[in-house]
Amino acid sequence: MTGQPPGRETPGRAAPPEAIREAPPPPVPAQVTAFAPAPPAGAPLPDPTEKPAPGFSARLTAPLLIGSLLNPLNTTMISTALVAIGHHFGIGAADTAWLISVLYLASAVAQPVLGKLADVLGPRRVFLAGLVVVMASGLVGTFAPDFGWLLVSRLLLGIGTSAAYPAAMAVLRDESRRIGRATPRPVLARLSFAALGSAAVGPTLGGLLVMVVGWRGIFAVNVPVALIAFGSALLWIPADPPRGRAADGSTPRLDLDPLGIGLFSTALTVLVVFLLDLSHPMWWLLAPFAVLTAVLLWWQLRSPRPFIDVRMLAGNGALARTYLRHGVSYLLIYCVMYGYTQWLEEVRGYSSGHTGLLMLPMSLAALVCSLLGARTKGIRGPLALACVLLTVGAGTLAFFSGSTPLAVLLLAGACFGIPQGLIGTSNQAAVQSYAPPEAIGAAAGLQRTAQYIGAITASSLIALAYGRSASDGGLHLMAAVSVVLGLLLIVLTVTDRALRIRN
Repeated sequence: MTGQPPGRETPGRAAPPEAIREAPPPPVPAQVTAFAPAPPAGAPLPDPTEKPAPGFSARLTAPLLIGSLLNPLNTTMISTALVAIGHHFGIGAADTAWLISVLYLASAVAQPVLGKLADVLGPRRVFLAGLVVVMASGLVGTFAPDFGWLLVSRLLLGIGTSAAYPAAMAVLRDESRRIGRATPRPVLARLSFAALGSAAVGPTLGGLLVMVVGWRGIFAVNVPVALIAFGSALLWIPADPPRGRAADGSTPRLDLDPLGIGLFSTALTVLVVFLLDLSHPMWWLLAPFAVLTAVLLWWQLRSPRPFIDVRMLAGNGALARTYLRHGVSYLLIYCVMYGYTQWLEEVRGYSSGHTGLLMLPMSLAALVCSLLGARTKGIRGPLALACVLLTVGAGTLAFFSGSTPLAVLLLAGACFGIPQGLIGTSNQAAVQSYAPPEAIGAAAGLQRTAQYIGAITASSLIALAYGRSASDGGLHLMAAVSVVLGLLLIVLTVTDRALRIRN
């Protein structure tokens, strides 16, 4: 027995023959969890072009990538269909904003819950079950007779698509245990790029679908994509390995903290109802929201298996500030994703297909910058650049009108695409650096929740600014609020000492 830690060997030295014959199989590294282990401080994100290690075949990862792109794709793809849906059912922007919020509300709660189910019941089962729910949601939305059924479809879609990402990470963890080594970084990078890329191209794809087959195509397209992922998962994802048992032979408990989940979802629902009608605010809702939040905090501090680890957040200021930055950043990004596209259609008169093409520079810029962001060594520099571009882009919207040249409209989209790519990769690197390795799964889930809350707030701001329909005045109001938030982001980034140390 040497002094070398388990799972690590001195580079350039081969083990003696007798050690090779007698050594037991290499143990699974302690840091391999349902989510990727945190890289060293300031380390760049994985290079998606690097060749994966043996054991993580393309057949294994293909269904994981297809399933994981469904949630981010559906969060942005609907942006170019909101106007068409509103016209079909005779409702305004304040009502169609619920199509945005209900998916995020479901996803914010479902992601950590389904991640826990994947750990206990098996990731393959949870992955396949989620895809069945996605197919059901696509059928409900395609044949929805009224707007209420569209909300049901988006609710099911939020739950079903939330299973893919945590289940995918659990599949990779099980593969790591099978071959005795950590998940290769290129595989994790491709999973991350699939999410960023699908979110970036969502508006353009949505516009093309609305132009070719109508707004119902936004819902129908999920059926064949989920079916392909389901079939490939059945064929290529191995059966779930047996789960460990307790010392008395009983199966492990789920430890889902149902009270914490219920309090969190109820408080978030009350907040969403308040935010979505800011033109006629129901101030009385703030009282039950405050009570629910207080009880939630009290219970999370007392629960042995809390839904949200409040103690970890309170003792980790760098991570808490990362969540704040991420949420505010995506508030601004989604204001453009949904508000700007509605303005292009209703004020400028562009069709859904043309609007999708106008958003293409933003999509391409986000894709390119997500790759560039993955190759950068620091965090603070890319984040600072992204915050400045978000603020500048928001400022330009304040001067837009019906006569703004087309070239300026395209340039504004690119100004928002660049920070979208940089922010996603940089904040992911920050979470991996600041979160404790044993809690990286919970930390990653909370990052997604912060993003969802930012999107919900963006839909509320759009509803307040536009009311029944988009207008120049509503766009300018959103731009003014976004500039203020952009300045706040710049201050948060340049004054964060943790970013200076990690950079």
